[in-house]
Amino acid sequence: MRKFFIRQRQFFVFIVGGGVCALIDIGLMQLLIAFGINYVGATSTGFLAGLLINYAFHANLTFRANTTSRRFVRYLCVVVINYLITIASVSLSMSLTETPLIGKLVSLPIIAINGYMLSKYWIFK
Repeated sequence: MRKFFIRQRQFFVFIVGGGVCALIDIGLMQLLIAFGINYVGATSTGFLAGLLINYAFHANLTFRANTTSRRFVRYLCVVVINYLITIASVSLSMSLTETPLIGKLVSLPIIAINGYMLSKYWIFK
């Protein structure tokens, strides 16, 4: 029973940290778009800022693991996968609705689940 609550806490912390990073990511993306930056560049910049904060947060708080170069390389592999999912979703949204934010919001739960599972069982195991 204790392991269940530890896992629930860990997932909750992962989601909270991801939420904070998503707000930074989306906020920066929207700000850059408002200043006339192309949606791909704005999405990429927001994503990069979010990923750096995300790695530090999850290594130190969610999984309480030491940061190592091997873990960071694994993390970057997951980031590339999540980045491709995000860009595909934002591009699809732009072609259907001409609104990148919808695609960004659709991608968030997908990359959250993917990120948690790969973080727990591959990056920070």
